[in-house]
Amino acid sequence: MSTSAESRWLAFDTSTDVLSLAVARGEQVWGQTLPGGAQASSGLIPAVLALLAEADMPLSSLDAIVFGRGPGSFTGLRTACAVAQGLAFGVDLPVLPVDTLLAVAEEARWAQVHAGAVAPDTVLTVLALLDARMDEVYSAAYHWEPVPGASLGRWQEASPLQVGAPEKLQMPDDRTVLQAGNAFAAYGDRLPRVAAGGLRCEALPTAAALLRLAPALWAQGLAVPAEQAIPLYIRDKVANTTAEREAMKAQAVEAKTALTKAAAQPLV
Repeated sequence: MSTSAESRWLAFDTSTDVLSLAVARGEQVWGQTLPGGAQASSGLIPAVLALLAEADMPLSSLDAIVFGRGPGSFTGLRTACAVAQGLAFGVDLPVLPVDTLLAVAEEARWAQVHAGAVAPDTVLTVLALLDARMDEVYSAAYHWEPVPGASLGRWQEASPLQVGAPEKLQMPDDRTVLQAGNAFAAYGDRLPRVAAGGLRCEALPTAAALLRLAPALWAQGLAVPAEQAIPLYIRDKVANTTAEREAMKAQAVEAKTALTKAAAQPLV
């Protein structure tokens, strides 16, 4: 763990068809975007080690490994959890699981603020939507409000995680002004209409959003031991099958093996 005053994080999300990866040392951030899906399982570990080397940050110097725990692609979530477990076990780090829909909400808010569409101190509710395939969408609503005297605001859940047909999507109250995610192209008019004065924007759960969320989640004590890096599924099944557990175990071993090999060479 870092002994300096600056926070150090590794963050990644593999829940969609995009692999998003970033490391942070204080205010400095190094990021990378790669193909996700099936390629994430083979590309994530080398990309993590390369980015840490670029930032001159040994894995052992991190405060925690931050990852998108779901909902999302089953294969992608297993990859993220297994890699987080393997890397964290190797150097005795905690992990910080983050809901992917919360990351979507944060990414959308950040993008709208920087585009000038929303003022930085605007009280905002975001309905986050991700394509769940099988003619369904994952959804959750989050309410954001500024914290006086702080540079960051506070997120609170406004409606729980759910999955279902777009037409059956339950809308939060009338504070909602922003719908965000990757479900608009696939489902179009089947999604609820945006209220007057509202907005829609494309957004994914990026590693940069995970990094912005990490300090508050860390302060809330939500970091957990490596073995508790578990996927969040919200479809009918709520537990890993035997095959899934074996797949996660194999990926975690792969991550630890890659870390052992990398430890023989200094990060420069």
